[in-house]
Order: sequence, then C-alpha cells, then structure tokens
Amino acid sequence: MRHLDLFSGIGGFALAASRVWPHHEIVGFCEKDKYCQQILAKHWPDVPIHEDIYELKGQPADLVTGGFPCQPFSTAGKQRGTSDDRYLWPEMLRIIRESQPTWVVGENVPGIIGMALDQVLIDLEMEGYACQCFVIPACGVDAPHRRDRVWIVANSQHNWDRRGQQLKESGKEKGDVANAQSQSSNGGDDQPRREESKPRDGGSENRRDWKPEPPVGRVAHGIPKRVDRLRALGNAIVPQVAEQIFRAIVSNSI
Repeated sequence: MRHLDLFSGIGGFALAASRVWPHHEIVGFCEKDKYCQQILAKHWPDVPIHEDIYELKGQPADLVTGGFPCQPFSTAGKQRGTSDDRYLWPEMLRIIRESQPTWVVGENVPGIIGMALDQVLIDLEMEGYACQCFVIPACGVDAPHRRDRVWIVANSQHNWDRRGQQLKESGKEKGDVANAQSQSSNGGDDQPRREESKPRDGGSENRRDWKPEPPVGRVAHGIPKRVDRLRALGNAIVPQVAEQIFRAIVSNSI
C-alpha cells in the first residue's frame, strides 16, 4: 500500500493505515507546521516531508489521505468557505489527479456540508471516483468527547483495474479490498450519501482504552511546547476513526 499523506499534522492517517496494512509504505508527507514536522520526523524518520502544498507534485500512490484545512468552514471562524485563502481542496484535488490513487480519504469539519462538500464530491466524480460521505464522531470509537467530523471516502474504478491486484494482495487481512462496484458506493448519484455513526453504548469488540486528557489548564506551567502540542492535537484527526474506515475498505464493506 503506497500512501501519500497530505496536510499530515502529527500523522494520524499514517498511524491508522500502518495498523491495517502490513505492507504500508508512506511515500511522502506534506505539512508546513514546524512542530508537526518534528513529530513526523521522529516517528517516520525515513519519509520525506514536503512543506508547501503548492510546490508538491503528485506521485504514484494507492492511497491519498488528507484532512485539508477546516478553517474556511469552522464555526470558530468567519466561514468564508471557498473564498478563504486557506481553502486548499483544489490543491489536494490537483495532487489526486496527478497521483491517480485507487483510494482517497479526506476529513473535515461538519461546516463543510453546506458550503463546499457537494463541490468536493463533484470534483472527485469528474475524476472517475465513486464517493461516500460519513459524519463520524470521536465518541463513535469510544473517545470521551464528541468531535463530529465529515469523512469522505472515494474509490477509482480505472485505477482498480490497473493496480487493484497488487493492492488486494498487500492489503489482505480479513478480506479483499472493496471496488467501485460495491453496492455501498454512491457511484455518481446526484446527492452524496451521508451517514452518521451513533456512539456505542460500550462493550463492543472495538472498544479502546482512552487515556485521560492531560491537565493542561490555563494556569499550567512547565509543560514543554504546550501551545504547539495543543494546536497539533486540536488539528489532528482521530486515528481510531480512520483505522475503522481502512478496515472497512479491507473487509469489502465500504
């Protein structure tokens, strides 16, 4: 599984994918935050880190992931949407077009639904991808907070024909990788399919032990890189959610 990770943050997508595919190869990160770059370099010292999304060129990959910037859609901001200069979906789309991955997984805040999600899905479908969308909260994987996020999953049939067998062999764990003919695929319908994952009551086989949140209150002192750590965690995806999406891909259920 060749994986190109955009807007990488502290590596949530990379961590999740490495838990699912035994032959997971990260071909590159793209992240401009200096603190996040340090985290990526610590855990993946041999993977190149590209700083500028505008200068990054696509490269052959089976999977492209990215939590493209949420500030244009976040209720914490002015919600300028596509007019915001931090709206970087067009650059992610360009790299997808150049890389031609079999799978694309993106993540953003719920504010994107009424502002740009339809355009994102149209763009992907124009490139030959069948798409599905899900609203999955962090508490859906038993985290102690809600944190709703929109997850975009897209599969390319023409790339499945070209590289699917190799991906199928490297990704086998519990089943084969799904293809664009799956009944669960949107397949180019006029309206994207959006599903919301309900928090579980507990006791499921996927329950994970979550560590208590660190006591980094407003008057805390002496915590190294406290502001950087909080910002990085705040911008990070929940890797446990991404892991479940990847496992659904492997088990042919998405």
